[in-house]
Amino acid sequence: MNRLIKKIQCKPNRISNRLRRIYLILAITFFTFINTIPVSAGGFGDSIFAKGTKDLFTDIGKYLIILAPIAGAAVGAYFFIRRGAADEMDQKKWNDRIKTTVISTLGAVLIGTIIVLIASYYGKSITTGIE
Repeated sequence: MNRLIKKIQCKPNRISNRLRRIYLILAITFFTFINTIPVSAGGFGDSIFAKGTKDLFTDIGKYLIILAPIAGAAVGAYFFIRRGAADEMDQKKWNDRIKTTVISTLGAVLIGTIIVLIASYYGKSITTGIE
Protein backbone atom coordinates (compact mmCIF):
# COMPACT_ATOMS: atom_id res chain seq x y z
CA MET A 1 0.00 0.00 0.00
CA ASN A 2 2.86 2.37 0.79
CA ARG A 3 4.30 1.83 -2.68
CA LEU A 4 1.04 2.84 -4.31
CA ILE A 5 0.86 5.99 -2.22
CA LYS A 6 4.46 6.88 -3.15
CA LYS A 7 3.69 6.38 -6.86
CA ILE A 8 0.66 8.62 -6.62
CA GLN A 9 2.65 11.28 -4.80
CA CYS A 10 5.47 11.16 -7.40
CA LYS A 11 3.19 11.73 -10.41
CA PRO A 12 2.42 15.38 -9.64
CA ASN A 13 6.16 16.04 -9.36
CA ARG A 14 6.75 14.58 -12.82
CA ILE A 15 3.94 16.63 -14.29
CA SER A 16 5.09 19.79 -12.58
CA ASN A 17 8.68 19.21 -13.78
CA ARG A 18 7.43 18.84 -17.35
CA LEU A 19 5.31 21.95 -17.05
CA ARG A 20 8.28 23.88 -15.68
CA ARG A 21 10.45 22.78 -18.59
CA ILE A 22 7.79 23.70 -21.14
CA TYR A 23 7.26 27.06 -19.44
CA LEU A 24 11.02 27.69 -19.40
CA ILE A 25 11.38 26.88 -23.11
CA LEU A 26 8.42 29.09 -24.01
CA ALA A 27 9.72 31.93 -21.85
CA ILE A 28 13.19 31.77 -23.41
CA THR A 29 11.69 31.70 -26.90
CA PHE A 30 9.35 34.60 -26.13
CA PHE A 31 12.03 36.81 -24.62
CA THR A 32 14.43 36.01 -27.43
CA PHE A 33 11.95 37.25 -30.02
CA ILE A 34 10.94 40.27 -27.95
CA ASN A 35 14.50 41.44 -27.31
CA THR A 36 15.72 41.31 -30.90
CA ILE A 37 16.95 44.61 -32.22
CA PRO A 38 16.48 45.22 -35.94
CA VAL A 39 19.54 46.67 -37.57
CA SER A 40 20.17 48.10 -40.97
CA ALA A 41 23.20 46.75 -42.74
CA GLY A 42 24.48 47.06 -46.27
CA GLY A 43 24.38 44.14 -48.64
CA PHE A 44 27.02 41.50 -48.22
CA GLY A 45 27.77 41.55 -51.94
CA ASP A 46 29.16 45.08 -51.70
CA SER A 47 31.30 44.42 -48.63
CA ILE A 48 35.07 44.15 -48.59
CA PHE A 49 34.91 40.49 -47.59
CA ALA A 50 32.73 39.51 -50.54
CA LYS A 51 34.89 41.37 -53.04
CA GLY A 52 38.05 39.93 -51.50
CA THR A 53 36.63 36.41 -51.64
CA LYS A 54 35.72 36.84 -55.30
CA ASP A 55 39.22 38.09 -56.05
CA LEU A 56 40.75 35.21 -54.09
CA PHE A 57 38.79 32.59 -56.01
CA THR A 58 39.56 34.15 -59.37
CA ASP A 59 43.27 34.29 -58.53
CA ILE A 60 43.24 30.67 -57.40
CA GLY A 61 41.50 29.67 -60.62
CA LYS A 62 43.99 31.56 -62.78
CA TYR A 63 47.01 30.16 -60.97
CA LEU A 64 45.68 26.60 -61.11
CA ILE A 65 45.17 26.85 -64.85
CA ILE A 66 48.69 28.20 -65.35
CA LEU A 67 50.75 26.35 -62.72
CA ALA A 68 49.12 22.88 -62.69
CA PRO A 69 50.41 21.80 -66.13
CA ILE A 70 53.88 23.12 -65.33
CA ALA A 71 54.05 21.27 -62.01
CA GLY A 72 52.51 18.15 -63.56
CA ALA A 73 55.08 18.16 -66.36
CA ALA A 74 57.95 18.54 -63.89
CA VAL A 75 56.72 15.71 -61.68
CA GLY A 76 55.96 13.55 -64.73
CA ALA A 77 59.47 14.10 -66.12
CA TYR A 78 60.96 13.12 -62.76
CA PHE A 79 58.85 9.95 -62.70
CA PHE A 80 59.86 9.08 -66.29
CA ILE A 81 63.54 9.44 -65.36
CA ARG A 82 63.06 7.27 -62.26
CA ARG A 83 61.15 4.67 -64.29
CA GLY A 84 64.00 4.51 -66.80
CA ALA A 85 66.49 3.77 -64.01
CA ALA A 86 64.27 1.18 -62.28
CA ASP A 87 64.16 -2.56 -62.77
CA GLU A 88 61.10 -4.41 -64.12
CA MET A 89 59.27 -4.73 -60.80
CA ASP A 90 59.69 -1.08 -59.92
CA GLN A 91 58.67 0.06 -63.40
CA LYS A 92 55.07 -0.97 -62.70
CA LYS A 93 55.00 1.26 -59.63
CA TRP A 94 56.46 4.16 -61.56
CA ASN A 95 53.91 3.63 -64.36
CA ASP A 96 51.13 3.87 -61.78
CA ARG A 97 52.67 7.05 -60.39
CA ILE A 98 52.88 8.55 -63.88
CA LYS A 99 49.20 7.76 -64.49
CA THR A 100 48.29 9.34 -61.17
CA THR A 101 50.31 12.44 -62.07
CA VAL A 102 48.56 12.85 -65.41
CA ILE A 103 45.10 12.40 -63.87
CA SER A 104 45.91 14.80 -61.02
CA THR A 105 47.20 17.43 -63.43
CA LEU A 106 44.08 17.19 -65.57
CA GLY A 107 41.93 17.38 -62.43
CA ALA A 108 43.73 20.50 -61.20
CA VAL A 109 43.31 22.23 -64.56
CA LEU A 110 39.64 21.23 -64.65
CA ILE A 111 39.06 22.57 -61.13
CA GLY A 112 40.79 25.82 -62.05
CA THR A 113 38.57 26.16 -65.11
CA ILE A 114 35.44 25.50 -63.04
CA ILE A 115 36.49 28.14 -60.50
CA VAL A 116 37.02 30.67 -63.28
CA LEU A 117 33.66 29.75 -64.82
CA ILE A 118 31.81 30.14 -61.51
CA ALA A 119 33.57 33.43 -60.78
CA SER A 120 32.50 34.75 -64.18
CA TYR A 121 28.85 34.28 -63.17
CA TYR A 122 29.42 36.68 -60.28
CA GLY A 123 30.42 39.49 -62.61
CA LYS A 124 34.14 38.91 -62.39
CA SER A 125 35.77 38.95 -65.82
CA ILE A 126 38.99 36.97 -65.92
CA THR A 127 41.82 37.06 -68.39
CA THR A 128 44.32 34.28 -67.92
CA GLY A 129 46.82 35.60 -70.44
CA ILE A 130 46.66 32.32 -72.38
CA GLU A 131 45.68 32.83 -76.00
